[in-house]
Amino acid sequence: MKLWDKGAYLVNGKLAESASNSQADGSKKTMAYSILQKHNTSGDDSKLKIKFDKITSHDITYVGIIQTARASGLEKFPLPYVLTNCHNSLCAVGGTINEDDHMFGLTCAQKYGGIYVPPHQAVIHQFAREMLAECGAMILGSDSHTRYGALGTMAIGEGGGELAKQLLNKTYDVSYPGVVAIYLTGKPVPGVGPQDVALAIIKAVFDNGYVKNKVMEFVGPGVANLSADFRIGVDVMTTETTCLSSIWTTDSKVEEWYTIHGRPSAYKELNPQDGAYYDGAIEINLDEIRPMIALPFHPSCAYTIDEVNKNLMDVLAETEKRAKVSFGDKVNFTLKNKVIDGKLYVDQGVIAGCAGGGFENICAAADILKGKDTGNGKFLLNVYPASMPVYQELLKNGAFSSLVSAGAIIKTAFCGPCFGAGDTPANGAFSIRHSTRNFPNREGSKIQNGQLSSVALMDARSIAATAANKGFLTAATEYDTEFSSKKYFFEKSIYEKRVYDSKGVAHPEVEIQFGPNIKDWPEQKALGDDLLVKVVSEIHDPVTTTDELIPSGETSSFRSNPLGLAEFTLSRKDPAYVGRAKAVRDLSDEVREEISNVSMIFDKAYPDMKGRVASAMVGSTIFAVKPGDGSAREQAASCQRVLGACANIANEYATKRYRSNLINWGMLPFLYKEVDKNLPFANDDYVFIPGVKKMIAEKLPSITAYAIKKDGTVNSFELSVGDLTDDERKIILAGCLINFYRE
Repeated sequence: MKLWDKGAYLVNGKLAESASNSQADGSKKTMAYSILQKHNTSGDDSKLKIKFDKITSHDITYVGIIQTARASGLEKFPLPYVLTNCHNSLCAVGGTINEDDHMFGLTCAQKYGGIYVPPHQAVIHQFAREMLAECGAMILGSDSHTRYGALGTMAIGEGGGELAKQLLNKTYDVSYPGVVAIYLTGKPVPGVGPQDVALAIIKAVFDNGYVKNKVMEFVGPGVANLSADFRIGVDVMTTETTCLSSIWTTDSKVEEWYTIHGRPSAYKELNPQDGAYYDGAIEINLDEIRPMIALPFHPSCAYTIDEVNKNLMDVLAETEKRAKVSFGDKVNFTLKNKVIDGKLYVDQGVIAGCAGGGFENICAAADILKGKDTGNGKFLLNVYPASMPVYQELLKNGAFSSLVSAGAIIKTAFCGPCFGAGDTPANGAFSIRHSTRNFPNREGSKIQNGQLSSVALMDARSIAATAANKGFLTAATEYDTEFSSKKYFFEKSIYEKRVYDSKGVAHPEVEIQFGPNIKDWPEQKALGDDLLVKVVSEIHDPVTTTDELIPSGETSSFRSNPLGLAEFTLSRKDPAYVGRAKAVRDLSDEVREEISNVSMIFDKAYPDMKGRVASAMVGSTIFAVKPGDGSAREQAASCQRVLGACANIANEYATKRYRSNLINWGMLPFLYKEVDKNLPFANDDYVFIPGVKKMIAEKLPSITAYAIKKDGTVNSFELSVGDLTDDERKIILAGCLINFYRE
């Protein structure tokens, strides 16, 4: 794999350093440029205001989105909006609250003119692929893995606020992104699957940010050597590179996909024009990709399985070092106790969701396991097809028979194993999964209760090979498997019988069904002239994930209750955070006394600003080096907000979507450019930012802030907020998106 250190042109189907056209002209010849400008309403090709064709959400996010839109004047869904139910469908926590959310979703689809996909029918992204994707279209989803580029659809995963904007006929505002060519050659060897290709890419680009907030454009002769299902499996994982979106060239295999799914008119051929210019390029020879494993605790911690098996103890020692970055000395994480006779033993295998639950992945796993068995020891294999149409075809073609005979358990379309709401391993257990993420505790263990299990990501093929080897880590290429390459047949009537499709017709007379857990968003105040924030958490990990900011798993059942969910904020990373934040929000007696002391200290140091600390707006903030990797869930920001947060301070933000979530909840996305080792403030210190409202309103590039420390010293330092659109400034000034639209 080669990463270019400069831009590249695509000339006669090959990467080149130059072309007959200019860079400026060439940048307008990419597929990404064509699709983005088709959906841009701004009239400025550098400052985009995107109107999407369709939007989609699942049952963790759609309640909050619709509640936001309702509070802002929603009367009808102005574009197709699909509400799927694949996250809380098997998570039986909290009595009726999960099904209450589902009934809220169904009645909203009826009232406002949407599409409702009942539990177990499909995971969000499989339904979108089967029923929504179109070549040249754009889809916005409230899930970070909203990626349909392999089917010619540019798709973006964002926080709920961005979907609420689309429901209110507003736009998705973003500067024109860089575009990077992913140039494929060769053909995968038997036993190598899409997850192997994806993990190899993530390993190459995550740490260096090569494609961060850019569009990955897949081109080259190797694309034709991949089936549509294989491309989809690579594409969905591009989210883990921190790219903004993706798009692939399309061909007869994609045309066949649309024909199979009864939508041939959705296909059109997409290719970049000759001379297209890219801001970077990655060359990948698919012949050279081998079965991969991403060890805990990130998809970028990837190795070939052969490398792990040959250097087992050294690789596991590296994994232990990485764990200390996340856990410090709180836990003693090791996988060395999983080594038996020089081989790594795995306790559990899972093939599931939008990444692993596709037809070809499960068929390949069945081919490998045919006539074999998983044994009667600890190892357990669970398989979740991504939709009921996929489920039915696997039932018909015998794949399920091979899997069940081998000892696998077949379940329904459910995202739980990916976010800690299903198949949580035993304490100390090690699971291998064809799913999207393996962040700390994302599999469901509760470190605050003394629990810790872990996940490695692998392709379904090597998971099946490991299962056939009774749980000992094995690459699929070690088996001489005759892959059946079964043909897929799609039964559309499954959806026609169960999915509610309003066909865009609203029924305003329908009453929305609310459960007792579904609450309105708390009121938020507009930004004050001056701001005083208390630092209530200080995180120095290289990256802080949204799973650490607000855990997934059973907490997802509380996502319709903003205050209830907020009780879990940072619970696995900094359990004292909620109490500290509440004390500031509620202006406890202790906090009032602290503010009085801080005011006196500051007035003495800066008499020309006397009295401004005492009259400033009060809130809290966290510091994190690079927060926001992972999920698009807006609750990573909204939970801080309802606990009284007014800002984050960071060296940088891991993703655009987390920063957007902060802004949509009226929080200032402050940047502190110096290294995090010598911060001018610390946890429990106060930071005073005079003139913050003026800074935002007048587009000032930076502002002087003052850290008032416990020892009585005052440190001045600079903060900035980066680029903000005019509407983003207005949202921050108003206090949140809801307030902005009310005004």
